[in-house]
Amino acid sequence: MIIDLPETTTNAVNKRLVKLRDEGGAVALGRVLTLVVLAEEADVEDAVAAANGASREHPCRVVVVAPANKRSTARLDAQIRIGGDAGASEVIILRPSGLLVAHTDTLVMPLLLPDAPIVAWWPRETPDNPSADPVGQMAHRRITDAVNAGKSLQTLQHLSKSHHPGDTDLAWTRVTLWRGLIAAALDQPPYESVTAVEVEGEEHHPSVDILAAWLAQQLRCPVRLVRRRGVEGITKVTLERKGGAVVLSRPDGRIVTLTQPGQPDRRISLPLRQLEECLTEELRRLDPDEVYGEVLTKGLARIGE
Repeated sequence: MIIDLPETTTNAVNKRLVKLRDEGGAVALGRVLTLVVLAEEADVEDAVAAANGASREHPCRVVVVAPANKRSTARLDAQIRIGGDAGASEVIILRPSGLLVAHTDTLVMPLLLPDAPIVAWWPRETPDNPSADPVGQMAHRRITDAVNAGKSLQTLQHLSKSHHPGDTDLAWTRVTLWRGLIAAALDQPPYESVTAVEVEGEEHHPSVDILAAWLAQQLRCPVRLVRRRGVEGITKVTLERKGGAVVLSRPDGRIVTLTQPGQPDRRISLPLRQLEECLTEELRRLDPDEVYGEVLTKGLARIGE
């Protein structure tokens, strides 16, 4: 069910939610968190689809704020989605304009679930300092996505300077499976130290940098980046050891071939991670990701081109 509320207020939206709950049952029953999405209009549907998918594991209230920048008058249009149009969540889309755009926190506050954690998510461009953003200050976790930012690598560097416990980025989440494969490959005989690392991948993809930063921080050895055009994501990781290199190669973005000295090659499924999968993973934890913080603030400085 989709209910449009043009020229409204957040109090009116809240009253309508209460009415829907009274008429159709406890809409908010079992919601474990409030996900506040600060999006551009072009990203609303993709963000809602990802949030709806994630809500099947994390039932939540989704509040999307997408400023209507084409209008200069102070006005709020809203939309409520419940039932089949909202997955296992309830979705409220707010489209403020004029002076209301500067008061996102005031708009969101009446719609927060009582006594439930708050997660803020910026699907595209990030604020200068997510933890200092009006909504970010209220949130227990703050999720950004440097992959979709206009200047991805610059955004990652900027996030490293403004990092605060509770911040995370989906560029980091996209390398979770890579980290698991690399750790498993090194946790086998002959247990030799890694002397050098080379990470290859898409020219402007921040996940390439953040995986390299994780390896530099964990292995404390020289790490070199090789940027390629016309590829997707991370394509190859080479770990040099005395007895021979361990190589993980994924040229097609789907299958990794693991090559180790003295062992037959192994092929492992590792497709590019989708937005819904990454968001679902990040909503599983509400405590600060300390490893990510170290990689972002210390590891990035260790890697070289």
